[in-house]
Amino acid sequence: MKREDIAHLASLSRIAVTEPELEKLETELSSIMSYVSAISDIAGEQADPQVGARYNVFRKDGVTNGEDEYTADMIAQMPHSSGRFLKVKKILSIDE
Repeated sequence: MKREDIAHLASLSRIAVTEPELEKLETELSSIMSYVSAISDIAGEQADPQVGARYNVFRKDGVTNGEDEYTADMIAQMPHSSGRFLKVKKILSIDE
């Protein structure tokens, strides 16, 4: 890339670039572009770049399983239970 192109891109990006930075960018951008070109040659036509707007896809929150669908299996796995209640080890204490 030429120095004028780099300065133009920097101004479009609203980035202040000094003269020493332009010199450094001139060599760095050329090597980056050649690296990208080499990768594009390796990937060939198989590469499918997705260009365009990106956005998140949201789904509505909702219950996805039926009522009591996993209750019996969970109670069967617990070492101690009483009816539909699971007995667990006490982990909190009000004593300080």
